[in-house]
Amino acid sequence: MTDILKPNPVAGDMEWFVHDRFGMFIHWGTYALAARHEWVKNHERMDDAAYRKYFTYFDPDLYDPAAWARAARKAGMKYVVLTTKHHEGFCLWDSAYTDYKVTNTPYGKDALLPFVDAFRAEGLKVGFYYSLIDWHHPDFPIDGIHPLRDHPDAVEMNKSRDIGKYREYLHNQVRELLTDFGKIDILWFDFSYPTNEHRGMRGKGHEDWGSDELLTMIRELQPGIIVNNRLNLPADRADIHTPEQYQPTEWVKVDGKRVYWETCQTFSGSWGYYRDEMTWKSPEQLIRMLVNSVSCGGNLLMNVGPTARGAFDDRACKALQVYEHWMRLHSRSIYGCTQSEFDAPADCRFTQNGKRLYLHIFAWPFRAIHLPGFAGKVDYAQLLNDASEVLMKETEEDVHANMVETTGCGTLTLELPVTKPDVTVPVVELFLK
Repeated sequence: MTDILKPNPVAGDMEWFVHDRFGMFIHWGTYALAARHEWVKNHERMDDAAYRKYFTYFDPDLYDPAAWARAARKAGMKYVVLTTKHHEGFCLWDSAYTDYKVTNTPYGKDALLPFVDAFRAEGLKVGFYYSLIDWHHPDFPIDGIHPLRDHPDAVEMNKSRDIGKYREYLHNQVRELLTDFGKIDILWFDFSYPTNEHRGMRGKGHEDWGSDELLTMIRELQPGIIVNNRLNLPADRADIHTPEQYQPTEWVKVDGKRVYWETCQTFSGSWGYYRDEMTWKSPEQLIRMLVNSVSCGGNLLMNVGPTARGAFDDRACKALQVYEHWMRLHSRSIYGCTQSEFDAPADCRFTQNGKRLYLHIFAWPFRAIHLPGFAGKVDYAQLLNDASEVLMKETEEDVHANMVETTGCGTLTLELPVTKPDVTVPVVELFLK
């Protein structure tokens, strides 16, 4: 990344992050048994007794983290972030601070340590998601996003709930995660909502979480770890900013300054496994989301929601194969790349890595793409999928006046085949002089 494009320095180790560009998010917990959204406890206003059945029957007999890790690596993903605990409060590791954990389910084993080992064995960086919210903990005060928010006795119930005790629990679990599993590359918190209010019950922010003390502890335990921006602290305290289910169209800025950023997205409309959800993205959408992110200087964290048996379902596998097939031929237009210094023509996106400029073509044209102002700047061009030459013509003054009128002087014209290459998004690799 050129210095002119670099955001201000942060505490986390960003070198690998801005090189790798592409990661896997995994949302997995007891909500996979309900199979109708990871917020099912909230949406259906379930109390702990009604939700208990998912804990009672959690037994992912097909769980094979090595298979997950292989799928991620083959898809071209370079790092992973797993929900160690989502809002439901269920923990995927053998935490010393709760009984609401995987080792007390029929599965009976720690699910996190083999996960960490498997992904490291495939060469991926490892990140932990940890929910600041906990709908199971008895001291977590009921608020506007709690499943019991509309319970007639909610306000009265809160009188016996102590956020200080929950805050201690939160810090203890984060310390566990950053002590017992070796080097952790990313800590992905979710989320703060201090301005939310419901029936006089306020939301929660940095004071509730003890975010200042928490972040200090994190930096001491794991120097260089990347921490996201959801602790409700000043923007410059975060390493990465995390637009969710939103595709930025330019480099993300905070207070007018460029920041390191990563958009988190889903294959379909939910994060956890949702059996009947049908808004799965097309291959074109999947590849374009990755290209769009890198072309704006950011990363893509793409989510998979495994089933309650611990497997990726066929739809998720097919989506991962879309990335596998495309990245096998086009990964060098992603890894190590960032936003280009040049503006791309219509229906195209540029990524750039030094003297190599990558033109991603979203709408295949008839025979030609014109690049105004590029005459004399490109030494060689080829289709990236097969390294076949793309012929070029430069249009200068007094030559082919009709072309000059259309494209402008100093235009470089790429002569493309009539038939689109058999790849989801073709890429022309331009070697700059």
